[in-house]
Amino acid sequence: MDQSRLTYHADLRDINMVIMDYLINEGYPLAAKKFAIEANIQPPTEIDSMQERVEIRSAIHRGDIQTAIESINELNPQLLDSNETLHFALLRLQLVELIRECTSHPNGDITPALNFATTQLAPRAPTNPEFLEDLERTMALLIFPPDNLVPPLASLLDPSLRQIVANKVNEAILISQRARKEAKIRDLVRLRAWAEQRAREAKKDIPPTLDLGLDLDDHPTSSGVSQGNGEAESMMT
Repeated sequence: MDQSRLTYHADLRDINMVIMDYLINEGYPLAAKKFAIEANIQPPTEIDSMQERVEIRSAIHRGDIQTAIESINELNPQLLDSNETLHFALLRLQLVELIRECTSHPNGDITPALNFATTQLAPRAPTNPEFLEDLERTMALLIFPPDNLVPPLASLLDPSLRQIVANKVNEAILISQRARKEAKIRDLVRLRAWAEQRAREAKKDIPPTLDLGLDLDDHPTSSGVSQGNGEAESMMT
Protein backbone atom coordinates (compact mmCIF):
# COMPACT_ATOMS: atom_id res chain seq x y z
CA MET A 1 0.00 0.00 0.00
CA ASP A 2 1.29 3.45 -0.92
CA GLN A 3 1.89 5.14 2.44
CA SER A 4 2.56 8.56 0.86
CA ARG A 5 -0.84 8.40 -0.82
CA LEU A 6 -2.53 7.67 2.52
CA THR A 7 -0.75 10.62 4.10
CA TYR A 8 -1.80 12.88 1.26
CA HIS A 9 -5.46 11.98 1.65
CA ALA A 10 -5.24 12.56 5.40
CA ASP A 11 -3.82 16.02 4.75
CA LEU A 12 -6.58 16.73 2.24
CA ARG A 13 -9.26 15.81 4.77
CA ASP A 14 -7.66 18.17 7.28
CA ILE A 15 -7.71 20.96 4.70
CA ASN A 16 -11.36 20.25 3.92
CA MET A 17 -12.30 20.46 7.58
CA VAL A 18 -10.46 23.79 7.97
CA ILE A 19 -12.38 25.13 4.98
CA MET A 20 -15.67 23.87 6.40
CA ASP A 21 -14.84 25.44 9.77
CA TYR A 22 -14.30 28.78 8.04
CA LEU A 23 -17.62 28.59 6.19
CA ILE A 24 -19.49 27.74 9.38
CA ASN A 25 -17.74 30.33 11.52
CA GLU A 26 -18.13 33.15 9.02
CA GLY A 27 -21.76 32.24 8.32
CA TYR A 28 -22.04 30.89 4.77
CA PRO A 29 -24.56 28.01 4.98
CA LEU A 30 -25.16 27.61 1.24
CA ALA A 31 -21.45 27.42 0.48
CA ALA A 32 -20.96 25.03 3.42
CA LYS A 33 -23.66 22.66 2.17
CA LYS A 34 -22.28 22.71 -1.35
CA PHE A 35 -18.74 22.16 -0.13
CA ALA A 36 -19.83 19.23 2.07
CA ILE A 37 -21.24 17.52 -1.01
CA GLU A 38 -18.21 18.22 -3.19
CA ALA A 39 -15.74 17.22 -0.46
CA ASN A 40 -17.81 14.18 0.51
CA ILE A 41 -17.85 15.08 4.20
CA GLN A 42 -20.66 15.11 6.73
CA PRO A 43 -22.21 18.60 7.07
CA PRO A 44 -21.87 19.92 10.64
CA THR A 45 -25.07 20.39 12.59
CA GLU A 46 -24.25 24.11 12.96
CA ILE A 47 -25.27 24.74 9.34
CA ASP A 48 -28.96 24.76 10.17
CA SER A 49 -28.55 27.02 13.22
CA MET A 50 -26.54 29.83 11.66
CA GLN A 51 -29.40 31.46 9.74
CA GLU A 52 -29.87 34.20 12.36
CA ARG A 53 -26.22 35.24 12.01
CA VAL A 54 -26.55 35.26 8.23
CA GLU A 55 -29.61 37.52 8.33
CA ILE A 56 -27.99 39.92 10.79
CA ARG A 57 -24.85 40.14 8.68
CA SER A 58 -26.89 40.73 5.53
CA ALA A 59 -28.85 43.55 7.21
CA ILE A 60 -25.63 45.28 8.25
CA HIS A 61 -24.10 44.88 4.80
CA ARG A 62 -27.07 46.59 3.16
CA GLY A 63 -27.08 49.39 5.75
CA ASP A 64 -30.29 48.34 7.54
CA ILE A 65 -28.85 48.71 11.02
CA GLN A 66 -32.18 49.02 12.84
CA THR A 67 -33.24 45.59 11.56
CA ALA A 68 -29.85 44.17 12.58
CA ILE A 69 -30.18 45.56 16.12
CA GLU A 70 -33.71 44.21 16.46
CA SER A 71 -32.59 40.79 15.22
CA ILE A 72 -29.66 40.75 17.65
CA ASN A 73 -32.01 41.56 20.53
CA GLU A 74 -34.33 38.76 19.47
CA LEU A 75 -31.44 36.31 19.27
CA ASN A 76 -29.86 37.37 22.56
CA PRO A 77 -31.53 40.21 24.53
CA GLN A 78 -28.46 40.64 26.76
CA LEU A 79 -25.82 40.78 24.06
CA LEU A 80 -25.83 44.53 23.36
CA ASP A 81 -26.62 45.48 26.97
CA SER A 82 -23.50 43.64 28.08
CA ASN A 83 -21.29 44.95 25.27
CA GLU A 84 -21.46 48.75 25.22
CA THR A 85 -18.65 49.09 22.68
CA LEU A 86 -20.43 46.88 20.15
CA HIS A 87 -23.76 48.62 20.81
CA PHE A 88 -22.19 52.03 20.25
CA ALA A 89 -20.49 50.82 17.05
CA LEU A 90 -23.86 49.71 15.68
CA LEU A 91 -25.57 52.97 16.67
CA ARG A 92 -22.72 55.02 15.18
CA LEU A 93 -23.05 53.03 11.95
CA GLN A 94 -26.79 53.69 11.99
CA LEU A 95 -26.03 57.41 12.29
CA VAL A 96 -23.62 57.14 9.37
CA GLU A 97 -26.36 55.55 7.26
CA LEU A 98 -28.78 58.35 8.19
CA ILE A 99 -26.18 60.94 7.23
CA ARG A 100 -25.44 59.08 4.00
CA GLU A 101 -29.14 59.26 3.11
CA CYS A 102 -29.67 62.94 3.93
CA THR A 103 -26.47 64.11 2.23
CA SER A 104 -27.16 62.16 -0.95
CA HIS A 105 -29.66 64.85 -2.01
CA PRO A 106 -28.88 68.57 -2.52
CA ASN A 107 -31.54 69.68 -0.01
CA GLY A 108 -31.66 66.60 2.15
CA ASP A 109 -33.23 66.91 5.60
CA ILE A 110 -30.61 66.38 8.32
CA THR A 111 -33.19 66.44 11.12
CA PRO A 112 -33.47 62.62 11.43
CA ALA A 113 -29.69 62.33 11.78
CA LEU A 114 -29.54 65.12 14.38
CA ASN A 115 -32.40 63.64 16.39
CA PHE A 116 -30.85 60.18 16.33
CA ALA A 117 -27.46 61.51 17.42
CA THR A 118 -29.08 63.48 20.25
CA THR A 119 -31.24 60.69 21.61
CA GLN A 120 -29.16 57.57 20.97
CA LEU A 121 -25.48 58.53 20.87
CA ALA A 122 -25.05 61.74 22.86
CA PRO A 123 -26.09 60.15 26.19
CA ARG A 124 -23.54 57.36 25.70
CA ALA A 125 -20.63 59.45 24.41
CA PRO A 126 -19.49 60.94 27.76
CA THR A 127 -19.01 57.46 29.23
CA ASN A 128 -16.03 56.71 27.00
CA PRO A 129 -13.50 59.09 25.37
CA GLU A 130 -13.44 56.93 22.24
CA PHE A 131 -17.23 57.14 21.97
CA LEU A 132 -17.07 60.93 22.14
CA GLU A 133 -14.32 61.11 19.53
CA ASP A 134 -16.24 58.78 17.20
CA LEU A 135 -19.42 60.80 17.59
CA GLU A 136 -17.67 64.10 16.91
CA ARG A 137 -15.98 62.72 13.81
CA THR A 138 -19.24 61.27 12.54
CA MET A 139 -21.14 64.54 13.06
CA ALA A 140 -18.48 66.30 10.98
CA LEU A 141 -19.95 64.50 7.98
CA LEU A 142 -22.82 66.98 8.17
CA ILE A 143 -20.46 69.94 7.87
CA PHE A 144 -18.31 69.07 4.87
CA PRO A 145 -19.44 68.20 1.32
CA PRO A 146 -19.53 64.43 0.76
CA ASP A 147 -17.31 64.74 -2.32
CA ASN A 148 -14.62 66.72 -0.49
CA LEU A 149 -13.95 64.78 2.70
CA VAL A 150 -10.56 64.20 4.29
CA PRO A 151 -9.60 60.49 4.43
CA PRO A 152 -10.60 59.93 8.10
CA LEU A 153 -14.11 61.19 7.34
CA ALA A 154 -14.39 59.55 3.93
CA SER A 155 -13.62 56.18 5.52
CA LEU A 156 -16.84 56.45 7.54
CA LEU A 157 -18.88 56.39 4.34
CA ASP A 158 -16.87 53.56 2.84
CA PRO A 159 -18.76 50.22 2.69
CA SER A 160 -15.83 48.59 4.51
CA LEU A 161 -17.13 50.08 7.77
CA ARG A 162 -20.23 47.90 7.42
CA GLN A 163 -17.97 44.87 6.99
CA ILE A 164 -15.94 45.77 10.08
CA VAL A 165 -19.04 46.14 12.26
CA ALA A 166 -20.60 42.98 10.81
CA ASN A 167 -17.46 41.02 11.72
CA LYS A 168 -17.56 42.35 15.28
CA VAL A 169 -21.22 41.38 15.61
CA ASN A 170 -20.52 37.91 14.25
CA GLU A 171 -17.70 37.40 16.75
CA ALA A 172 -19.85 38.61 19.64
CA ILE A 173 -22.68 36.23 18.71
CA LEU A 174 -20.27 33.30 18.44
CA ILE A 175 -18.77 34.09 21.84
CA SER A 176 -22.25 34.33 23.37
CA GLN A 177 -22.97 30.88 21.93
CA ARG A 178 -19.74 29.55 23.45
CA ALA A 179 -18.18 29.04 20.05
CA ARG A 180 -14.82 30.24 18.75
CA LYS A 181 -14.97 33.85 17.70
CA GLU A 182 -12.66 33.19 14.74
CA ALA A 183 -12.24 30.43 12.21
CA LYS A 184 -9.26 28.12 12.70
CA ILE A 185 -7.73 29.24 9.43
CA ARG A 186 -7.18 32.76 10.80
CA ASP A 187 -5.07 31.33 13.63
CA LEU A 188 -3.14 29.19 11.14
CA VAL A 189 -2.41 32.20 8.92
CA ARG A 190 -1.15 34.22 11.89
CA LEU A 191 0.97 31.29 13.08
CA ARG A 192 2.47 30.83 9.63
CA ALA A 193 3.29 34.55 9.34
CA TRP A 194 4.92 34.49 12.79
CA ALA A 195 7.01 31.42 11.92
CA GLU A 196 8.17 32.95 8.64
CA GLN A 197 9.10 36.21 10.37
CA ARG A 198 11.12 34.38 13.03
CA ALA A 199 12.89 32.34 10.35
CA ARG A 200 13.85 35.48 8.44
CA GLU A 201 15.02 37.20 11.60
CA ALA A 202 17.23 34.16 12.29
CA LYS A 203 18.69 34.49 8.77
CA LYS A 204 17.42 31.07 7.73
CA ASP A 205 17.83 30.13 4.08
CA ILE A 206 14.24 30.44 2.84
CA PRO A 207 12.87 31.74 -0.50
CA PRO A 208 11.90 35.43 -0.81
CA THR A 209 8.26 34.42 -1.02
CA LEU A 210 6.53 31.32 0.31
CA ASP A 211 3.32 29.94 -1.13
CA LEU A 212 0.77 28.14 1.00
CA GLY A 213 1.68 24.74 -0.41
CA LEU A 214 -1.91 23.92 -1.31
CA ASP A 215 -1.28 22.73 -4.86
CA LEU A 216 -4.62 21.01 -5.27
CA ASP A 217 -5.30 21.90 -8.90
CA ASP A 218 -5.79 18.21 -9.70
CA HIS A 219 -8.24 17.81 -6.82
CA PRO A 220 -11.44 19.82 -7.44
CA THR A 221 -12.82 18.63 -4.09
CA SER A 222 -11.18 21.57 -2.32
CA SER A 223 -11.41 24.19 -5.05
CA GLY A 224 -14.92 23.91 -6.42
CA VAL A 225 -16.63 25.65 -3.53
CA SER A 226 -15.91 29.11 -4.90
CA GLN A 227 -17.13 28.39 -8.40
CA GLY A 228 -20.68 29.13 -9.40
CA ASN A 229 -21.67 30.17 -5.90
CA GLY A 230 -22.74 33.75 -5.35
CA GLU A 231 -22.50 33.36 -1.61
CA ALA A 232 -18.88 32.26 -1.87
CA GLU A 233 -18.07 35.35 -3.94
CA SER A 234 -19.23 37.57 -1.09
CA MET A 235 -16.77 35.92 1.26
CA MET A 236 -13.95 37.87 -0.32
CA THR A 237 -15.50 41.28 0.36
